[in-house]
Amino acid sequence: MAAETAIADPQIEQKPVHPIKEFWFYFKENNGAVAGLGFVVLLIFTAIFADVIAPHDPIEQYRQFAQRPPAWVDGGSWQFILGTDATGRDILSRIIHGSRYSLQIGSIVVVICLSAGICIGLVVAFAKGIADAIVMRVMDVILAVPSLLLALVVVAIIGPGLENVMIAVAVVYVPHFVRLTRAAAMSELSRDYVTASRVVGAGTFRLMFNAVLPNCMAPLIVQATLAFSTAILDAAALGFLGLGAQPPIPEWGTMLADSREFITSAWWIVTFPGLAILVTVLAINLMGDGLRDALDPRLKRS
Repeated sequence: MAAETAIADPQIEQKPVHPIKEFWFYFKENNGAVAGLGFVVLLIFTAIFADVIAPHDPIEQYRQFAQRPPAWVDGGSWQFILGTDATGRDILSRIIHGSRYSLQIGSIVVVICLSAGICIGLVVAFAKGIADAIVMRVMDVILAVPSLLLALVVVAIIGPGLENVMIAVAVVYVPHFVRLTRAAAMSELSRDYVTASRVVGAGTFRLMFNAVLPNCMAPLIVQATLAFSTAILDAAALGFLGLGAQPPIPEWGTMLADSREFITSAWWIVTFPGLAILVTVLAINLMGDGLRDALDPRLKRS
């Protein structure tokens, strides 16, 4: 009787692993990805509660404290921990509030790229023929132009501003999502489950979004994470060139543009916004590497 129980128990206790638990098992093996995720969570928390966390109003000018160095440097004050800029605005408060704009830029760009890329990619994958050829050649032409140069052209056409920068950066990165969606969808179209869905009478729309798309999401999620960090970089570059967010908006690229003339005389005005961009992009890229390891079955370690 005990032997029968011992034989039966393993069969009874074998249960499929929950997808979230499986994802976290592989994701946490990458220490850099976990650290990146922790920083991103902290950044989101900072952006949400920026009004509470920031010690000063980001656009308020304390003229009597203009170019005050950080608190640990001679002449600094703990009233302005990271110092002040040329007009006396608190750098720490501006960086904290600037996290909102960086997350907003990355989120909106990714949403636009994902939506447009998935729709166009699925349509051309199912349509094939001349429509596929025309669309993909247009995507190739866009990809042939350097991304920052193309974004500059788009902003020059539609005008400077934070909203226009997000549109310009999204236009630049839509082709990446189109190509990735098309390639993933075409590889799925030859699978048995797609054939079975067609046999039972599933329409094209249902095949696209109910059958094929869920199996294409893993590489798209990884690409979206990397596009998030790249969007922040490109928006900061456009802001540095004066085409992005306009003063006094505390966007990190705009802060760098306003302070480039003080690189030698007041290093802290340039250094801390640059570090904010560096650490944020690095954290998101590390998190993207972890997502790739956890979502791509070929990279999962047994």
